[in-house]
Amino acid sequence: MRKRAAVKALKSTLFYAGAVALCVGPLFVFVWMIMTGLKTGVQNIAYPPEFIFTPTLENFQAVFQQHHFFRYLMNSLIIATLATGLSLALGLPAAYSIAKYRQGRIGMIILLARMTPFVSYLLPWYIIFRHLKLIDTYTALTLTHLIITLPMVAWLMVAFFESVPAELEDAAMIDGCSRLKSFLIIVLPLVRNGIATSAIMAFIFSWNQFLFSLILSGPQTKTVPVAVYNFISYGKIDWAGIGAAATLIVLPVSVFAFFVRKTIVQGLTMGALKD
Repeated sequence: MRKRAAVKALKSTLFYAGAVALCVGPLFVFVWMIMTGLKTGVQNIAYPPEFIFTPTLENFQAVFQQHHFFRYLMNSLIIATLATGLSLALGLPAAYSIAKYRQGRIGMIILLARMTPFVSYLLPWYIIFRHLKLIDTYTALTLTHLIITLPMVAWLMVAFFESVPAELEDAAMIDGCSRLKSFLIIVLPLVRNGIATSAIMAFIFSWNQFLFSLILSGPQTKTVPVAVYNFISYGKIDWAGIGAAATLIVLPVSVFAFFVRKTIVQGLTMGALKD
């Protein structure tokens, strides 16, 4: 008994030690980023680094007052919301079709589209949108973000739709429901955990997208990841401003992910019929 208890204690100790080791790096970077935003420019370039200092909010004020950061936040929110909504509208029926009719080839095409480097899409998209005069519009950025969010929604949802018993849909159709009505009132409520998880993941990835926004956005639609470039010039890098801007970019998504973490875990680990 003592030996078994000792082994169990050792496993528990190793587990928590490993968890702490994995968390130390990301947490240190996150804390350093916040500290950078709370320091002055002189304190940020001091060597050795200053860990004890008087925090200042001047960098955060300058971000909003001098760099129109609120507009960029709203642009990111609008684009991420539109991309997530369109991904759900298109991805849910696609995932249902793949799961219901075993369309593995279509699933592989979607997966390959997601695995292809984003830079390979950039030039064709730019040529098309320039021809259509859609550069620096929400339409262009939303459509390009679908390359990221749509395959994610489709692939996450396939497993959920596959776990829905076919007998439930058959019973609904015997009672007079069409395939579409059965999908809407029977299947979708059963996979709500998967829908919530897909929506959250799609929103986060769209919010953090940089490459497409860098090339296809402009003064009217610039998003927060691209706006960080405002703090980098030829002769100077405003580390304090970058720290403040990065904190403002990461903080909303981090807080959002913290409050919905249970939904994400349930959606990724539980079956579609489990609550």
